[in-house]
Amino acid sequence: MKVRIGKRGVIVVPKIVRERLGLKEGMVLDLEVKGDELILRARDLWAELRARGEGTEIDIRMFERELDEAEDKWLERRTENA
Repeated sequence: MKVRIGKRGVIVVPKIVRERLGLKEGMVLDLEVKGDELILRARDLWAELRARGEGTEIDIRMFERELDEAEDKWLERRTENA
Protein backbone atom coordinates (compact mmCIF):
# COMPACT_ATOMS: atom_id res chain seq x y z
CA MET A 1 0.00 0.00 0.00
CA LYS A 2 1.31 3.43 -0.86
CA VAL A 3 0.56 6.75 0.80
CA ARG A 4 1.58 10.28 -0.13
CA ILE A 5 3.17 12.83 2.16
CA GLY A 6 1.13 16.03 2.10
CA LYS A 7 1.78 19.57 3.21
CA ARG A 8 3.59 19.87 6.53
CA GLY A 9 4.55 16.17 6.33
CA VAL A 10 1.02 14.86 6.89
CA ILE A 11 0.46 11.20 6.02
CA VAL A 12 -3.10 9.90 5.73
CA VAL A 13 -3.62 6.37 7.02
CA PRO A 14 -6.06 4.64 4.66
CA LYS A 15 -9.51 3.87 6.08
CA ILE A 16 -9.11 0.11 5.66
CA VAL A 17 -5.95 0.20 7.79
CA ARG A 18 -7.55 2.46 10.44
CA GLU A 19 -10.51 0.09 10.71
CA ARG A 20 -8.35 -3.03 10.85
CA LEU A 21 -6.18 -1.58 13.64
CA GLY A 22 -8.99 0.23 15.45
CA LEU A 23 -7.30 3.61 15.00
CA LYS A 24 -9.42 6.57 16.08
CA GLU A 25 -8.93 10.31 15.86
CA GLY A 26 -6.76 11.56 18.68
CA MET A 27 -4.93 8.27 19.25
CA VAL A 28 -1.19 8.45 19.63
CA LEU A 29 1.07 6.39 17.39
CA ASP A 30 4.65 5.53 18.28
CA LEU A 31 7.02 6.39 15.43
CA GLU A 32 10.34 4.61 15.17
CA VAL A 33 13.02 5.06 12.53
CA LYS A 34 15.12 2.01 11.67
CA GLY A 35 17.56 2.68 8.89
CA ASP A 36 15.43 3.85 5.98
CA GLU A 37 12.14 2.52 7.45
CA LEU A 38 9.40 4.28 9.40
CA ILE A 39 7.57 2.06 11.87
CA LEU A 40 4.25 3.21 13.33
CA ARG A 41 2.71 1.39 16.31
CA ALA A 42 -0.76 2.06 17.61
CA ARG A 43 -1.07 2.77 21.34
CA ASP A 44 -4.16 3.20 23.44
CA LEU A 45 -2.85 5.65 26.03
CA TRP A 46 -6.15 5.71 27.91
CA ALA A 47 -6.05 1.93 28.36
CA GLU A 48 -2.48 2.21 29.60
CA LEU A 49 -3.43 4.96 32.06
CA ARG A 50 -6.47 3.02 33.26
CA ALA A 51 -4.27 -0.03 33.91
CA ARG A 52 -1.71 2.07 35.78
CA GLY A 53 -4.45 3.76 37.79
CA GLU A 54 -6.06 0.54 39.02
CA GLY A 55 -6.17 0.56 42.80
CA THR A 56 -5.21 4.22 43.17
CA GLU A 57 -7.29 7.08 44.54
CA ILE A 58 -7.23 8.83 41.14
CA ASP A 59 -10.32 8.40 38.96
CA ILE A 60 -8.77 7.95 35.51
CA ARG A 61 -12.16 7.91 33.77
CA MET A 62 -13.07 11.30 35.28
CA PHE A 63 -9.68 12.64 34.23
CA GLU A 64 -10.27 11.33 30.68
CA ARG A 65 -13.69 13.06 30.52
CA GLU A 66 -12.18 16.34 31.73
CA LEU A 67 -9.45 16.17 29.08
CA ASP A 68 -12.00 15.34 26.37
CA GLU A 69 -14.10 18.35 27.41
CA ALA A 70 -11.04 20.61 27.40
CA GLU A 71 -10.07 19.34 23.95
CA ASP A 72 -13.60 19.99 22.64
CA LYS A 73 -13.49 23.56 23.95
CA TRP A 74 -10.06 24.09 22.39
CA LEU A 75 -11.32 22.79 19.03
CA GLU A 76 -14.35 25.10 19.21
CA ARG A 77 -12.12 28.12 19.84
CA ARG A 78 -9.78 27.09 17.05
CA THR A 79 -12.70 26.72 14.62
CA GLU A 80 -14.11 30.12 15.59
CA ASN A 81 -10.72 31.75 14.97
CA ALA A 82 -10.13 30.02 11.62
